[in-house]
Amino acid sequence: MLFSPLSLGELELPNRLVMAPLTRLRAGEAGVPGPLVAEHYRQRASLGLIVSEGTFPTPVGRSYAGQPGIVTEEQVAGWKKVTDAVHAEGGRMFAQIMHGGRVSHPDITGGLELVAPSAVAIDGIVRTPQGKQPYPVPHALTTDELPMVIQEFVNASLNAIEAGFDGVELHSANGYLLHEFLAPNSNVRDDSYGGSPENRARFVIETVNAVVAAVGANRVGIRISPEHNVQGIAETDAADVRATYEVLVDSIAPLNLAYLSILHHEPAGDLVQDLRVRFGGTFLVNTGFGVITTRDEAAALVDDGHADAVVVGRPAIANPDLARRWKESLPLNEPDPSTFYADGAEGYTDYPAYQN
Repeated sequence: MLFSPLSLGELELPNRLVMAPLTRLRAGEAGVPGPLVAEHYRQRASLGLIVSEGTFPTPVGRSYAGQPGIVTEEQVAGWKKVTDAVHAEGGRMFAQIMHGGRVSHPDITGGLELVAPSAVAIDGIVRTPQGKQPYPVPHALTTDELPMVIQEFVNASLNAIEAGFDGVELHSANGYLLHEFLAPNSNVRDDSYGGSPENRARFVIETVNAVVAAVGANRVGIRISPEHNVQGIAETDAADVRATYEVLVDSIAPLNLAYLSILHHEPAGDLVQDLRVRFGGTFLVNTGFGVITTRDEAAALVDDGHADAVVVGRPAIANPDLARRWKESLPLNEPDPSTFYADGAEGYTDYPAYQN
């Protein structure tokens, strides 16, 4: 089943392997993807779907130096060359829209003050162009400011469609802004966007609805990572986690999104599978950062009915022709972690395809 076709939105995927959104930091200071980025994604066009690395929808939402944006005309034009290259190879590609929220520093955002649901800093160190520094306390977004942030997601999504992407994935996982609204330790608001699971899910639900209204539900997916306690997130109360994500999924299910993508260490577990039933549409799973997904695991998740497709990261980094290698049980290239966040072709476009 892993190598059978799948309908996703209005797309027909030739296989059920999805390239995970992978931060690679090759877009320079201006956040413009260039020919190297286009070549990287072009090489991987045989995967069923490519989801781009997280792209920032506003300069204040940039989390990393070298991260690409989808704000300026130059950034949109750069992405158009990427999508043209992928489409020329017969591929399909969604843009991940990622607002970093408090996961950043003014030295990365061009001096702009970070924003978040609440004025709660991450307890940790951030790497900036000026060296390692403590995460700063972000500005707590006021209720009046929230519609502006939602509009930034909408504008970025419209820019992505203009740039030739087949759709967008809203990043509500891994500790970034949308996830920060969902988690009780990063969202300590006392207005209608904080406190209860219903209130903490409200901003994400409103953002999804606004983007759907702008570009169409068939072009919108969302990525979530319940209980993935990274970058200062603490979702440790199982009952609260379930209540929060049930509210979220129940609220967006009637929209008929292109897909729901869940990153979780137990993709076949009760929580993930209950959310799948509630969503009722195309369902993607990713086992998480800690475990490299194997061919047999991916095949079992689809064959056993736990997912419609499987999202893979590091195997796709090292094997541009991963779909062929897994289908034909060919040996794999090994990824080199030392080049994941470098700034050149090494470890990015120089992994070879399999030679007969």
